[in-house]
Amino acid sequence: MLDGDVAADVADAESAIARLNVAATSLIDTEALARILLRAESVASSKIEGLEVGARRLLRAEAARGLGDAPSDVTALEVLGNIDAMVAAIRSADEGEPMTIALLLDLHRRLLAGTRLEAHGGRLREVQNWIGGSDYNPCSAAFVPAPPELVEHLMVDLVAFSNSDTLPAVAQAAVAHAQFETIHPFVDGNGRTGRALIHLILRRRGLAPRVLPPVSLILATWAKDYVGGLEASRYRGSSKIPAAHTGTNLWIGRFAGACTRAAADATSFEHRAQGIEAGWRDRLDKVRARSATDLLLRALVGAPVVTVNSAADLIGRSFVQTNQAVARLVEAGILHQVTVGRRNRAFEAPDIIDAFTDLERQLGSPAGDTRTSDPVRRVPARRQR
Repeated sequence: MLDGDVAADVADAESAIARLNVAATSLIDTEALARILLRAESVASSKIEGLEVGARRLLRAEAARGLGDAPSDVTALEVLGNIDAMVAAIRSADEGEPMTIALLLDLHRRLLAGTRLEAHGGRLREVQNWIGGSDYNPCSAAFVPAPPELVEHLMVDLVAFSNSDTLPAVAQAAVAHAQFETIHPFVDGNGRTGRALIHLILRRRGLAPRVLPPVSLILATWAKDYVGGLEASRYRGSSKIPAAHTGTNLWIGRFAGACTRAAADATSFEHRAQGIEAGWRDRLDKVRARSATDLLLRALVGAPVVTVNSAADLIGRSFVQTNQAVARLVEAGILHQVTVGRRNRAFEAPDIIDAFTDLERQLGSPAGDTRTSDPVRRVPARRQR
C-alpha cells in the first residue's frame, strides 16, 4: 500500500518520464547521450577505471574505434566496453517482454567480460558476501546479504515480481531494485546490474520506450538518502507492522523523487540542445531543407564527433555532399577538425560536448544547479568558459 503523498510522488514521476518520452526530439535515439550517461552511470555504480574520462575523450575513442583503429586511450576503451554491455542488455528488454533470470545472468556476464572478475560473470554467487567492514569476515559489515544457498530461490521470486503489473512502474522499479541489492546475488557487479534492472523494468512496462532518464546518477548523487532508503526498506519483522510500511514508503518516495529529478535534467538538456541547433542555423543564415547540411545539423546532437564517412552513413547522403556540408560547418565554426586514433581526421561539435559536460556536472549536484550546489561525486572538471 502506498501512502497518499508517496502515491502522488509516484504519479508525478511517471508523468515526468512519460512527458520526456513524448516531447523529446533531440534526445530520441541520441546514441551519444545514452552512451555518455551510461558511462557516468558505470562510474557512479562501480570502481572501474576511467573516473576521469570525460565526454570528449570517450567520443574521440569511439570515433577511432569506428574507423577500425585501436584507440591509444586504453582507459577510454575499457569504459567503452562496459558501456557496450549495458546498452546491449537494456535493449534486450522490449515492452511486454518477460524478465528472466537468464536475461539478468547474461547482463551480468556482459558487464564483467574482459575484467579480472570475468570468471564470475553470469553466475549466481556460491559464497557469502557483505558490504563494508573487513575484507576477511562480515563481523563489522554494514550489511550482510542472504546466504548463498538462498540466492537462486530469491532471484526466482524477484523475477516473478518484476514480471507482474500490480504496481505502478516506478514503484515496481523501486521495490525490485531494493530487493536486488538486498539479495546481492553476484560476487561483484551488483551495483551496475541492479541499476540496469531499473531501466529494464521501465522499458518492459512501456514507460520509457525511447528515452531512459538517468535515475542511477541522481541516486548516486543523493547517496546518503539512497542508502538510507534502502536500509529503511529492509525492515526485519512482520510486513504488517507500521514500521515496515513506513520504511517501504520512504524508499519508494525517494526513488520517485530521483525519477522526477532525472527527467527534469534530461528535459533541460533537450531544451539546451534545441537552442544550440537553432544558434547554428542562425550562424549559417540559409539552410535548404533536407540538404546534407540540414540533416547533419540535426544529427550532430546525437553524434558530436564524426568523420566524413560516418556522417555520410548517418545522414544517408553521398561522400561528396557530406564533405561539402562538413566544410561549410567547419567554416562557420560549428565543427572543429581533430585527430582521433593514430592519424585519422575527424570533426567535433564542441558546443554539444560542452553541453554534455555541463549535464554531467548538473546531475552530480544535489540541487541540480552547480552555481549554488557543488557536485558531490566524481564528475568532469568545470570546463573553461
